[in-house]
Amino acid sequence: MLSILRKEIRSFLSSLIAYVVIIVFLIAISLFMWVLPNYNVFDMGYANMDTLFSMAPWVFIFLISAITMRSFSEEKKSGTIEILTTKPLSDMQIILGKYFAGVLLVLFSLIPTLLYFYTIYKLGLPVGNIDSGATWGSYLGLLFMASCFVSIGIFSSAITDNQIVSFIVSMFLCYVFYNVFDLFADFKMLGSFDSLVASIGINLHYQSISRGVIDSRDLLYFISFITVFIYATKTVFGSRKWQ
Repeated sequence: MLSILRKEIRSFLSSLIAYVVIIVFLIAISLFMWVLPNYNVFDMGYANMDTLFSMAPWVFIFLISAITMRSFSEEKKSGTIEILTTKPLSDMQIILGKYFAGVLLVLFSLIPTLLYFYTIYKLGLPVGNIDSGATWGSYLGLLFMASCFVSIGIFSSAITDNQIVSFIVSMFLCYVFYNVFDLFADFKMLGSFDSLVASIGINLHYQSISRGVIDSRDLLYFISFITVFIYATKTVFGSRKWQ
């Protein structure tokens, strides 16, 4: 698995993909936090990072789909998938290597945003007037949510040899699991089942953990979600490997 992880990281860093993704993410979040009216910290009038944590999921739907769309699609299209499967690695090791490479790239993109936290910490009146517990909880929730998106992206890339199709499928699934279940629950058409429908989506658990309280139910949801898509990828990858 580590050999695949290193290979993927080298592949990211030797191309423009990693740099473009990180720069686009930081520019987009910076515009929302510091420039665009009705979103920026100065217009809101109080020291928090709500803008980052509310806008980052939408940016990640696009960027993570772009990161992961080549994971298996490019290998299959170029024919290197046959070489990969002849190595002394199990299907799961290959999949996990690619998955953790995507998660690491997401982590690298989040680290520079700690500068925003420091800035807002200093801008608070008095200095340090920011809910640090909720902020770190939101960071953890954002990382879990992004990890779910990476698992969706890996799966989408495994089902096709076309990167554009993989990108579109990944964006669609990320959007569905992040927002659509909440929308259905908001219609209040299912009575007592509305909360159950909302709990299937990612956003409910992301918002829960963002309050700064680590609930085992939210952790179990994220881990289960990632596991399901990883095993779905393994099933698809195993069934197509020798075609």
